[in-house]
Amino acid sequence: MEAGNSFEAQTYRKVDSRLIPFLFLCYILAYLDRVNVGFAKLQMLKDLSLSDAAFATGAGIFFIGYFFFEVPSNVLLNKYGARMWITRIMISWGIISSCMIFIKGEWSFYIMRFLLGIAEAGFFPGVIFYLTLWYPSRLRSTRTAWFVAAIAVSGVLGNPISGLIMDAFSGTLGLTGWQWLFLAEGVPSVLVGLSVMLYLDSSIEEAKWLTSDEKALLAANIAAEDRHKTEHRLSDAFKSGKVWVLCAVYFTLMIGLYGIAFWLPTLVKALGIKGYLGVGLITAIPYGVAVVGMIFLSNHSDKTGERRLHYVFNVTAGAAGLVLSGIFASNPILSILFLSISTLGVIGSMPLFWPIPSAFLAGTAAAAGIGIVNSVGNLGGYFGPNIPIWAKRFSSDPSAALYIIAAILMVGAVLIFFLIPKTLRVKVGASERVSGVAGASETV
Repeated sequence: MEAGNSFEAQTYRKVDSRLIPFLFLCYILAYLDRVNVGFAKLQMLKDLSLSDAAFATGAGIFFIGYFFFEVPSNVLLNKYGARMWITRIMISWGIISSCMIFIKGEWSFYIMRFLLGIAEAGFFPGVIFYLTLWYPSRLRSTRTAWFVAAIAVSGVLGNPISGLIMDAFSGTLGLTGWQWLFLAEGVPSVLVGLSVMLYLDSSIEEAKWLTSDEKALLAANIAAEDRHKTEHRLSDAFKSGKVWVLCAVYFTLMIGLYGIAFWLPTLVKALGIKGYLGVGLITAIPYGVAVVGMIFLSNHSDKTGERRLHYVFNVTAGAAGLVLSGIFASNPILSILFLSISTLGVIGSMPLFWPIPSAFLAGTAAAAGIGIVNSVGNLGGYFGPNIPIWAKRFSSDPSAALYIIAAILMVGAVLIFFLIPKTLRVKVGASERVSGVAGASETV
């Protein structure tokens, strides 16, 4: 549901144009620095004599560092403000990502990936929490979708660019293609991180680009919604059963996301695609489908105020896409088609998921709760890249990993379907008039 009257709609468009494109750019850089190792793998394994198992461990160990530092990072963001803390996060991860060029073997790979996880911890849930400071729940899914769309856009743009870098710069100045990849995609994070301090406002009150009436409207809408939330303290987040259920659901979703992200270039290359640029262009297709589909789904979810069935339908379609891509693995066209559906099913479900915890958590509890869900859920990022390795021990079918990931996604869909009506369906509040502007009720 979009904001009702013209002044409210105009105000939120103003906020949209100020915040969303900039946060979108930041997340493109974050996601590229996190998953470009999947593209570097095509060359790095041979250069460093790394096995597939060592790669999977290194890709996944990022999320161990991420797990331990996620909640503290989000609480510190709430304490010190988004501007300072996001600046710190982006500069540190950009430096570490650039230093990946110094990897010499298995253990240095593990250490750098672990440090990258520590550096980036708090960015994604920090931004999700940051959006709760500006938008009420009824408007948040679409805005979250535009932010999360950076994952898909990073695939559309980042994979061809990654392939081009590896093709064009390999051997230049004595660096390999994968070293240039880490350097070229790490430095921009540092530069944009520096600009965060100048551009981003930590709260509505700090925003000099808003009039006093616009600030009052935004603050009143958030205050009206927060009055209906029951969990505000740090301890509330840890004691809430709803938070831990959401951790389990998000865990299944992250297994799907990173199972696809880290292995998609390998799957595409196995179809017989030649050259790194060619692989990059083909892997951009599933992400392009995800961009379009997730915006449509999130907009429809906001208009209807319904989250649960949207999530269940989309994740189920994604699981079916993984199964069918495995069945038709010998047909490149059908395989890419079904991989596109599975990518939409996973990435497109993230903006449907994230309005749920912020519907019953507020203040410090929201910062901590979102951090808990994201940190525990992102442990799925450790298991996702390892599933193809583990699957080889039990099956000779190269598509077995896709079937396992599909089954795990369905577990999350079942949890959402059966537990939301019992424990997670939360009314944000009755329709009310705030500063002359109609509030809205929403069932999440």
